[in-house]
Amino acid sequence: MKKALLLFTIAVICLVSSSFVLAKDTLVLWDIRTESDNSTPAVLDAIARFEADHPGVTIKHEPISNDNYKTRIRTAMAANNEPDIFMTWGSSSLELYVDNGKVLDLSSYLTNEWLDGFVPASLGLGMFDGKYYGLPVTSMNTALIYYRTDLFEKYGLEVPKTYNELLNVIEVLKENNIIPFTLANKTRWTGSMYFVYLADRIGGPEALENAINRTGAFNDESFVKAGEVIQELVRKGAFPEGVNGMDEDTAQSRALIYADKAAMYLMGSWANGTFPSENPEINEKIDFFNFPAIEGGKGDPSSLIGTPGDNYYSVSNKCENPELAVEFLKYLTDEKMAKELVAVGNIPPFTGAEDKITDPKQKKTNELLKQAGFVQLWYDQALPLELAEVHLNTTQALFGLEITPEEAANQMEAAAVEYYGK
Repeated sequence: MKKALLLFTIAVICLVSSSFVLAKDTLVLWDIRTESDNSTPAVLDAIARFEADHPGVTIKHEPISNDNYKTRIRTAMAANNEPDIFMTWGSSSLELYVDNGKVLDLSSYLTNEWLDGFVPASLGLGMFDGKYYGLPVTSMNTALIYYRTDLFEKYGLEVPKTYNELLNVIEVLKENNIIPFTLANKTRWTGSMYFVYLADRIGGPEALENAINRTGAFNDESFVKAGEVIQELVRKGAFPEGVNGMDEDTAQSRALIYADKAAMYLMGSWANGTFPSENPEINEKIDFFNFPAIEGGKGDPSSLIGTPGDNYYSVSNKCENPELAVEFLKYLTDEKMAKELVAVGNIPPFTGAEDKITDPKQKKTNELLKQAGFVQLWYDQALPLELAEVHLNTTQALFGLEITPEEAANQMEAAAVEYYGK
């Protein structure tokens, strides 16, 4: 009886110990890789490969929708309840947590061989004071104007290189009952791309840089004029009716392209993978061009908006198994991951991925990125969360003709003064 009791006690201790190890070796991962994200299968495969190579270790993946992610991660950080591994967009969205001591310095873990595997430009948004805190994973993305080549041919239109030429394209399309630009702006970031391109073409990258470092302001001429152009386009009927009520997440924008009702679509280059998966027939009639130059503007017409790394994955300082977490980052940035990302239309921020790109549109996108004089990070990622929200709200209001360009710019500047204290 005593022997049986002893064996039972040992078994219980082993079970408890096993449960403790399992809990300790569970890494919680937060990102925006929801079911609708084309990069999700690649991330899930990396998780599966890592778990297979590390028996007893589990990656608990918790995807969060893009629009809710920034608030959710910030709330968790403030409550000291951050996940072991988390995603940001680099730049200010990561720097805030670095400054608060929430992020593991990856520098000592990164071998030269690992670092050499990245496109050099992609690492900058995850670096602060010469130290690495976030690694780029999913794609180098830029915003491009996709267009229906058959509609352009039908109405004798050529790709516009200047804003005045674009206005002519818009006029001809309107005369033929074709919506010039499809846009679903309920999510706000879609409309933001127009504002960012216009501000860049009018004032160059210095416009935002100066506004942030406070040698300039968010109500400077470049930003006011960008708002004026948006409202000019709205009044000309360049966008669908009720644009601010249309949802990008449910493909309401692309539905107009597929139904022959709209001709152009300003969207991130992830659309290279979206079009063929949703509508292979229409995809054969899709091409793209860079945002046109603004006559008299300071911006370089070769410049793009987007990101050289897209999503940056980091490890929290609270993680009990930083070595395991960093090891998982290797799976997110290895050759297998690159191959799978290319297969869904992405251009990975890893060197050596170029020889895997065979799709003509991906190749063309890659060439535009290499030739760009500058790549302006999306404003909602370049700006601190407080200012990003004001930017998104005021830009959406511009599309709705609810405020004037001056009011929008002044609201941004007032928010900046409150945030920066000057």
